[in-house]
Amino acid sequence: MASLGKEQGRAALRRRMVLKQVVPDFLDPTLEWRRLFAEIWGTFLLVLVAAGGGVVAARSGGAVSAGMVAVAPGLMVMAIIYFMGTVSGAHLNPAVTLAFAVRRNFPWRRVPGYMLAQVIGGMAAALFLRTMFGTAGALGATVPGRGIGDAAAFAMEVVLTAGLVNTILGTASGARNIGTNGAIAVGGYIALAGLWAGPVSGASMNPVRSFAPDLVRGDLHTTWIYVVAPVVGALIGVAFEWILKGPPTVAGAIAAQGSLDLDEPGASGG
Repeated sequence: MASLGKEQGRAALRRRMVLKQVVPDFLDPTLEWRRLFAEIWGTFLLVLVAAGGGVVAARSGGAVSAGMVAVAPGLMVMAIIYFMGTVSGAHLNPAVTLAFAVRRNFPWRRVPGYMLAQVIGGMAAALFLRTMFGTAGALGATVPGRGIGDAAAFAMEVVLTAGLVNTILGTASGARNIGTNGAIAVGGYIALAGLWAGPVSGASMNPVRSFAPDLVRGDLHTTWIYVVAPVVGALIGVAFEWILKGPPTVAGAIAAQGSLDLDEPGASGG
């Protein structure tokens, strides 16, 4: 009976939070180290798979197909949201962190820490791939496709990132969407974007995913596309979310900031 009463109390607390009757303390400094570690580890895994797909495809003589390379990052993001979405919100992407901050779901003072953690995770993954496989497959770099100019690749990355941010913000804006549905939607969007737009721009949508392999392989010629375009796309995505949904919600803050103290699923991912 005591256990049942405790669970009912937790459910009531969660309902009151969504109704904006209480405000959770997401800024507990004793948990920040755990959230930063989650962003490092999650971004490491995402970049490892996203860049590693191209590397292994090159080293295996095509055993990993282009379709596999496109779908793998989406599946990885889905898995990451499931296992650590409640810890940090599973941003995994500076553009996503920026979007949540501009949307007012995430405090600006925590943005530098999250972005630094994402850079550390991405660089660690690129260095791991470099140590294991050399620069095979251009270390999985995202570059404009054959016959695609820089301007076209830039425009594609802007549009893809705007759609990704809309998917993330949209599935984080209501309690019924947090967790399972958000993981499927975000992972599915990333896989779909890679399947049809990978040959155009690489479908990065993530500055760290592109910057880390470029830096480690020593070629920053097109890196600006994959740093600037996701930022522009993220801002457009936030503007569209205001048009579609209006002001930010408490549920969105829960998804963006993690909810370990509440045992409530959280999800974002990118």
